[in-house]
This record gives sequence, structure tokens and C-alpha cells, in this order.
Amino acid sequence: MASVHRTTMTPTKLDLLTRWLPSRSWYAGGAEKPELVKAGGFRLDDPEGEVGIEFMVVVDTGPADPVTYLVPMGYRGAPREGAAEETLIGTSEHGVLGTRWIYDGAHDPVVTARLHALLRGEATPQHQSESDTPDPTVTVRGNAPGYAHGAGTALDVGLVRVLRPEEEAPSPSWCLVAGWTRPDGTSVRGVFATAAPRHEAVPRG
Repeated sequence: MASVHRTTMTPTKLDLLTRWLPSRSWYAGGAEKPELVKAGGFRLDDPEGEVGIEFMVVVDTGPADPVTYLVPMGYRGAPREGAAEETLIGTSEHGVLGTRWIYDGAHDPVVTARLHALLRGEATPQHQSESDTPDPTVTVRGNAPGYAHGAGTALDVGLVRVLRPEEEAPSPSWCLVAGWTRPDGTSVRGVFATAAPRHEAVPRG
């Protein structure tokens, strides 16, 4: 189960994301530095206990129409071998665990494997800020026609980086849905990721 330490991180995750987000191709802000606030998210367990996994929702409150982003992150105790430099969000000093290398979860194989497991119904989402506490508000909705859950099934998974409430973006047939809090304090839900079975080409012969 996910363990959450009550301690400090220097720089903070929001500090790192403030520098990192504008460099992403999917960043929807302008030239101004984003003004980020934490708005929600959840965690997943790494069965090996080596990588911390968090799906964080942040809202840029700077624009007149605030923009909500999903940032999955993998927290590691050492640099990930072979990782491209641009996949590193930054490093931070954790008050309990020491230096943590924080990677964009979309390019961290442990994070993506656990997201696939969640979408297959083989992993349990965990509360973002409470240890050993499942988060039942994070749900997998539907699946592809004819699909049967199974660990051997490969998936094509799409992360939704810029989040929108469900009423503004219709849900696909198979998706991960969770909530966040708007700057005005209202709670909304939307699609965090989509899934479909990967159809392998059948060789002829």
C-alpha cells in the first residue's frame, strides 16, 4: 500500500512543475509563468516498492480561464538508467528519503505499467495524502467491446494532460475518471486516461 510521509520537499513539487510545465508541447498557457495550485490526484503502488507513483492535478490560476493539468510522476531514489533528459521534471530533497529524482510518469515504465494495471482492473488507486488508504473516487469506466480482463492483454493508453469536466468533454467507452477541485472550491470530475486493447498484427504464412 502507498505510504505518505509527513515531511518537506525542497524544492516543492509545485516549484518544479512551475519551471517544467511551460516546456511541454501540451502546455496551454502563455508567456507568463504559471501560478500553480494543487487541485487533486491519487497514487498507485509499485509492487517492488522502489518507485513512488503520484498522479497530480494542478491548476494554473494565472489565466482569466484557469487551466487544469494532469501530471503523473515517478519518484526514484536514483537516476533512471537510460532515461531521456527531458523526461526528468527535477530533483528534490525529501525530508525522510533524501534526494528524489522526479520523472514525468508518461515516460517512466513503472508508472505506465501500473496505470495499465489500473485500467485492466488489477490495481487499486490510493489516496493522495493518506497512507494505506484506497481512493474509491477514482474509477475505471466501461471497457472495449469483447474485452476480457487479463494481465496478458496489451493496451493502448492515452493520458489526458489538459483536464476538462465531464460535461465539457464526453467520456469514451473505456476510461479512467477522477475528480479535482476548481479554484472557486467546486468539485468536478473528468477523464484522466483512455484505453483500448492493442490489436497485434497476425503474421501470414
